[in-house]
Amino acid sequence: MPEVAVHAVYSRKQETGDTFAGKHNIANVYTDYEEFLQSDIDAVYIATPTYAHCPQALKAMEYKKHVLCEKIMAVNEKEASEMFRCAQKNEVVLLEAMRPDFDPAFDLVKEHLRKIGKLRRVTLEYCQYSSRYNRFRQGEVLNAFNPELSNAAIMDIGVYCIHTLVRLLGMPEEIKAFSTKLKNGFEGSGVVLMQYHDMMAEAIYSKITDSVNPSIFLGEEGSILIEGVAKPQSVEIIYRDGRREKISYTPAGNNMVYELREFARLISEKCTRHPYREYSLDTARVVDEARRQNGIVFQADAVL
Repeated sequence: MPEVAVHAVYSRKQETGDTFAGKHNIANVYTDYEEFLQSDIDAVYIATPTYAHCPQALKAMEYKKHVLCEKIMAVNEKEASEMFRCAQKNEVVLLEAMRPDFDPAFDLVKEHLRKIGKLRRVTLEYCQYSSRYNRFRQGEVLNAFNPELSNAAIMDIGVYCIHTLVRLLGMPEEIKAFSTKLKNGFEGSGVVLMQYHDMMAEAIYSKITDSVNPSIFLGEEGSILIEGVAKPQSVEIIYRDGRREKISYTPAGNNMVYELREFARLISEKCTRHPYREYSLDTARVVDEARRQNGIVFQADAVL
């Protein structure tokens, strides 16, 4: 894409960095984070384990670099708030890389909600059997299933559903959360129920099972079905009388392109305070409460 060019990559290990750079035709590799930030770059994309997001983002923004931070942006709401304060202080863009925010599929859902009458229930379901779970079952605990790295199914998978619900419906009046934990205390799957004034919503997520169910918006006059949450594939309306209406939508080969375009736009327009900020903070608040109810506590929770 013309708005973004990759100039350098940072990795703790030279070999890992060289391999990644060679695969993606990146000219420069750094193993020192401060040297990386002192190089001729305008922005950074942070895709490290969740516990490292806040300190790495704060350091980058202190160097006046714009930051696109992989979801979930922070371990908790305290970290997320500190990151946005730092962005304002340094007049840089901080954006959470939350693909459903930018994929046009959910804009289409919002546009067509009026067709299904009064909205009464929303179920967003994202269950994806992790390729690393087989090794966990054999006794090997990789990073993806290590709670010491601030990992949990809600942080990796469930956040897509929760964030999208918060963006479309706002903050709920009440939250009830349930989870299934593995033998090492890692949350493998869960459900978050969100009560609104006159409707219910639920986020269903898992790293230890697959699901073929679509997500669904239930109204008094019909339903909207969407295949996929992180990477939507199709949108369809089924009316109460049985009529079906396919909504015109062509999924991108890689829908991360949408968040990159928006990130570039925000930078070019110097829009350091944007509506995505509130979506990220509200999502962090819901996740914090769900973790509290399920007894999911990380070492990083005591940092700030």
